[in-house]
Amino acid sequence: MAVKKGALILFAFYTRFACCDYYRMGTNTNAAEAMQFLREYDREASGMCYRVTIAQWKFVTNITEYNRRKMLEELGINSKFERLSWRKAAAYDASRVSDPQSRRQLVKILQGSRSALPDEQFSEIQTLINEMKEIYNSAKICPFGQKPYDPHIPRLPPTELLEINQHQYHLSNEPFQHYRLNQEVTEFPNYCDMQLDPEISRILAHSRIETELLYVWKSFRDKTGPKLKNRFMRYVQLANQAAISSGYKDAGDQMRSAYDDSSFRESVEEVYNQVAPLYKQLFTYVRRKLVQRYGENSVRSDGPIPAHLLGNMWAQNWKSIMDLVMPFPQASNIDVTSEMLRQGFTPLRIFQMSEEFYTSMGMKPVPPEFWRSSMLVRPSQRSVQCTASAWDFCNRIDYRIKQCTEVTMQDLISTHHEMAHIQYYLQYADQPHLFRDGANPAFHEAVANAATLSVYNLPHLQRVGLYQNKSHDPYEVTMNFLMSMALEKVAYLPFAFMVDQWRWSVFEDGVENMNTRWWQMKLRYQGVTPPITRTEADFDPGSKYHIISDQEYIKYFLATILEFQIFEQLCTVSGHMGHLHECDIYRSRDAGRLLSEIMQPGSSKSASEIIRSVTRGRTNRISPEALVKYFRPLELWLRVQNRDEQLIGWNSNQLDVALFAPRKSAGSFDSPPLFSIVITVCLSMIY
Repeated sequence: MAVKKGALILFAFYTRFACCDYYRMGTNTNAAEAMQFLREYDREASGMCYRVTIAQWKFVTNITEYNRRKMLEELGINSKFERLSWRKAAAYDASRVSDPQSRRQLVKILQGSRSALPDEQFSEIQTLINEMKEIYNSAKICPFGQKPYDPHIPRLPPTELLEINQHQYHLSNEPFQHYRLNQEVTEFPNYCDMQLDPEISRILAHSRIETELLYVWKSFRDKTGPKLKNRFMRYVQLANQAAISSGYKDAGDQMRSAYDDSSFRESVEEVYNQVAPLYKQLFTYVRRKLVQRYGENSVRSDGPIPAHLLGNMWAQNWKSIMDLVMPFPQASNIDVTSEMLRQGFTPLRIFQMSEEFYTSMGMKPVPPEFWRSSMLVRPSQRSVQCTASAWDFCNRIDYRIKQCTEVTMQDLISTHHEMAHIQYYLQYADQPHLFRDGANPAFHEAVANAATLSVYNLPHLQRVGLYQNKSHDPYEVTMNFLMSMALEKVAYLPFAFMVDQWRWSVFEDGVENMNTRWWQMKLRYQGVTPPITRTEADFDPGSKYHIISDQEYIKYFLATILEFQIFEQLCTVSGHMGHLHECDIYRSRDAGRLLSEIMQPGSSKSASEIIRSVTRGRTNRISPEALVKYFRPLELWLRVQNRDEQLIGWNSNQLDVALFAPRKSAGSFDSPPLFSIVITVCLSMIY
């Protein structure tokens, strides 16, 4: 059955390109030659991948101009190799290749590539993406209350500046250290060097002063959107041109092709609709708490929430406002950082503990090269990029993690997550190069998150000796835990869903009113509005790195749904009885076998095949039922808290829409698609 399905997918894929000039050249029917090409590609692509990955590793672990140039050189060579490989693969008549796995490899070379563009346009789109990344990464703003240094403008006295700078971290757990005043310096330095990570993100997470939150929210967008807009518009043109030349309707259609689902958009929308009621219960409760904190002048009691009040630049993760919404403030919130410090944990011990989590389930230990070459802590003598990431060097030997690990619970979770990626690499190492990936773009994150769901919870932390607090009501502790998880997972779902809904609409309908459509969708799906008026000159989508760096985003929505679905199956085979949020798969050999079963095929099997295998034939589709089940105790509690609310969700009015509607003339608005819907239709239902 699987072979037949794969052949049908390939036939549909092949025939959809029949109209295009390049595919009319695909007349090479020599199957043996095609197989030889794939063998050569596997060897050469693995070698090229190693060279590029080494160059990237050297740069991010030692940021110098020399390492940057070397990395760009290798990326340029790799781009030429991929372009040449695409042309060779496109020359074959894949239907003459009898082996279904070989046909699948040929399709993977062709799928998602922009190599159908002429040389000049291909170079241009690569240059545009790199320029947008550099603009984004170099964006810096001034501290709240300060302006760029100008010797002709009177400045605040040093003591007042120190107070303002200390204020930036007044609610942070981290010691004040970013801004320092040297009393021996007579000339005023320029302190306008605040970047998104860590300074701006810390302010949004920890400050509770609305004017400060609005300042950093707006300032970062001012430094990104206007500079990126024209480049992004040209990128859209070129991406569409590449997709159409390859036989797709547009670049969004090309992105969706990786999921092997002809009704992909409808499938994803159906999944979203099943989790929307849970999100609206959470939203309603959080809004009431924000009204209590900031007042009805800032947050309307039945309306959307201004985006700058949710603890995150994009209102995608609300965990930082846990102090405002904690169900039982008198009970503990699960954070074992202090216990880890008391027990003398080190970054190395955190990694050893994470490895033992997987080996306890019968999975593979990491090779010696991992311990020798990984960057587990921040080096003291060089500049590095600290974002945690797992690396596969494509040679079946070398696997590494890059993380500036500190002894915190968050880094304990992060390390288990990155180790799950390493485990995935180890499990599918014997697959051909093209199949060393997840079954679809969502699988890697989903599997890594599914494993770490076990690490978050109380039973596991008690089992490994990190949580012994029995002085609080277990029900209250559980509700605090589930609220914390919901602020991270459930609050993320509508954002992760709408990013590519917006992007696909731009590819389909053009670049007119891009910013308006962005806020329409944020209002429709998230219930979030801009805190101040936005225009088409602002280009707020440019504040999200994945958009300007040409990275699809719907995979994160699907991964969040799929992680709970996988976790439920791991719990079932491990023999867990009881609430899903209390399941711990640690030391379960059966759970380890199932995880290996998911990981070992890589992308040699379709996602539907793997899901069918994981669920023992019950379904072959991604389902949100396990996520809803996980949060069911919290949802019941939220329904009780929201019982006096007239509206579960939000209403939008003309004032909300006027914040981002394009002005046609004084007193009137231009109405693009969905605009009248946003004004007239209540975007929620009472549950």
